[in-house]
Amino acid sequence: MQDYIQKRVLEISNYIIESQATVRQTAGVFGVSKSTVHKDVTERLPLINELIALRVRDILDSNKAERHLRGGEATKQKYLKKREEIIE
Repeated sequence: MQDYIQKRVLEISNYIIESQATVRQTAGVFGVSKSTVHKDVTERLPLINELIALRVRDILDSNKAERHLRGGEATKQKYLKKREEIIE
């Protein structure tokens, strides 16, 4: 694995651990695709550091379990905003 990829993988994983960020949020911060973030933390990170890989996996699993709640909240906010615009 090339050095710059290894460095990116470690930076991404540290960011996810520190901020409890989702794959999408992390991709936005680092300017890479969601696919790249996912491949980095699921395939490349275990080859570099198994302990960090397990911590990141726990966070990503937690984010996935909560995903439906965040999506519902976003939809709720969308329609509340539309309703407020109509009232005004």
